[in-house]
Amino acid sequence: MRVLGIETSCDETGVAVYDSKLGLLADRLYSQVELHARYGGVVPELASRDHIRKGLPLIQEVLVAAETPLNALDGIAYTAGPGLVGALLVGASLGRSLGMALNIPTLGVHHMEGHLLAPMLEERPPAFPFVALLVSGGHTQLVRVDGIGRYRLLGESLDDAAGEAFDKVGKMLGLAYPGGPRVAALAESGTAGRFEFPRPMTNRPGLDFSFSGLKTYVRNTLAEEAGQSPGGEADDQTRADIARAFEDAVVQTLVIKCRRALQQTGLRSLVIAGGVSANKRLREGLQTMVEKERSQLFYAQPRFCTDNGAMIAYAGCQRLAAGERDDLSLNVKARWPLASLPPLGRPSV
Repeated sequence: MRVLGIETSCDETGVAVYDSKLGLLADRLYSQVELHARYGGVVPELASRDHIRKGLPLIQEVLVAAETPLNALDGIAYTAGPGLVGALLVGASLGRSLGMALNIPTLGVHHMEGHLLAPMLEERPPAFPFVALLVSGGHTQLVRVDGIGRYRLLGESLDDAAGEAFDKVGKMLGLAYPGGPRVAALAESGTAGRFEFPRPMTNRPGLDFSFSGLKTYVRNTLAEEAGQSPGGEADDQTRADIARAFEDAVVQTLVIKCRRALQQTGLRSLVIAGGVSANKRLREGLQTMVEKERSQLFYAQPRFCTDNGAMIAYAGCQRLAAGERDDLSLNVKARWPLASLPPLGRPSV
């Protein structure tokens, strides 16, 4: 089965063609970072308009690269949520319109299921069951995965997601949008151990997360260091040291919770997915942990960690091949619990 995937949940337009026998044939991604940078964050209306502008040209480009004419497609998958409603509607409208014109099935895909299954695109994919850490700008969740659509939430962030905390700390440190990757880059020149930040909620049982207090700790540390500086601002090295302390705190918190999840479930495979899963220190910390736990770590290559069309094409292909289809309604969802998805092959209600 050959499926076109369309991702437009936020500020990146992703398109890909996936074949159930041949694998990923082509993918393209357009990022709106430069568009939103001047505003310090995503402007939903501008994001929607840019998806309209780039959607069709990217689809045409990917089909050419995949050597796939429109009439060779067997189905179309698009992100139906969670995300920005206006942006989601662009991709849904594109996908549904093409599907109707070609008389092929379409299916709205859960954005986080796409992230969760992205490591399946690699040469060494994980086998079910496994524990998944979904960590991005909007989500930090630990999930037990027994199969596609067989998800049990183990823990989640009670406030800011890890990626959101990274972005907000980036603003505090005076870094350009998007702040998360820039915090990680600044932390590379930071001195480990100069500042010691708390590891939130690790001193109590459970698998939930909380990063808002850690964000406040960063703000207070910056203010204290600025007050002690003759210039009234923290110097560059101090900012780098704070970035390092923050990143170390987030990484160690995630590592502790992942170890706890593996121990509680008795599983020996850990998958990390989502934008923050590309973080170098997080991968290193988790790799060290799984080796001690005699477990295995799986993740997607960096270009498939952030939002992309390939993960939507893959997830959509699995469900379309199992017989799932859109009905006549056009629904997108700003919020959509992952655990509410039906197991593979069971028709959506």
